[in-house]
Amino acid sequence: MQDMRVNQLHGWDVGVAQAKEMQLSLARDVVTENAVINPRLVAGIDLSSPDARGLARGAVVVLCYPEFKIVEVEVAEDRISFPYVPGLLSFRESPLILAACEKLSNAPDLVLVDGQGIAHPRRFGLASHLGLFLDLPTIGCAKSILCGRHQPLGEEPGSHVELLDNGEIVGAALRTKSGVKPIYVSVGHKIDLASALQWVIECCRGHRLPEPTRLAHLAAAGSSLVEPDYRGRGVRAR
Repeated sequence: MQDMRVNQLHGWDVGVAQAKEMQLSLARDVVTENAVINPRLVAGIDLSSPDARGLARGAVVVLCYPEFKIVEVEVAEDRISFPYVPGLLSFRESPLILAACEKLSNAPDLVLVDGQGIAHPRRFGLASHLGLFLDLPTIGCAKSILCGRHQPLGEEPGSHVELLDNGEIVGAALRTKSGVKPIYVSVGHKIDLASALQWVIECCRGHRLPEPTRLAHLAAAGSSLVEPDYRGRGVRAR
């Protein structure tokens, strides 16, 4: 068991123009080579939309691999101060997500994020931003395209095609379940695209979304279904 460490790369009191400049600068620090070796703990991360009170909830769910039993669930709830600007969602969502991550007593080996990695106009989406803060291998698992195009892909689960933006491979469209729309996988940090696809496929359990981000979505929504399957030192649900 190892507590989560969160780096303090920068503050969050920034404007739109400064945030874009920071993305361009921080994108140079993203590692697109594979650093994942036999992960034992895999985490999923997601954020809810603000509720009627204006409060949003960031959630992180840690699962043991390959059993996919829930080890730990942590959430953080607060108001979001950064405006909604396409391409700058990491400045809107990261503070609450990182606040939830700071509560973890079980640091994961791999993190799946409901959002983009380098499949982003400035090659620095939420998964990449969180990857630098957490200094962990991260994968972007988005439900829609932010930039790029792809060719048609097969209907069978596991089918995938490259996602291209101005001739650059920024990710892949992946069919995770027959009869449903694909998801869009991209490198977040400390992983290559082939490995990212492999681990997303490994983490799919019959749903469109991989199990870590599916459960993180439920936790962010306040679902009581997300509870640890066992209790012990450092294992808790909040």
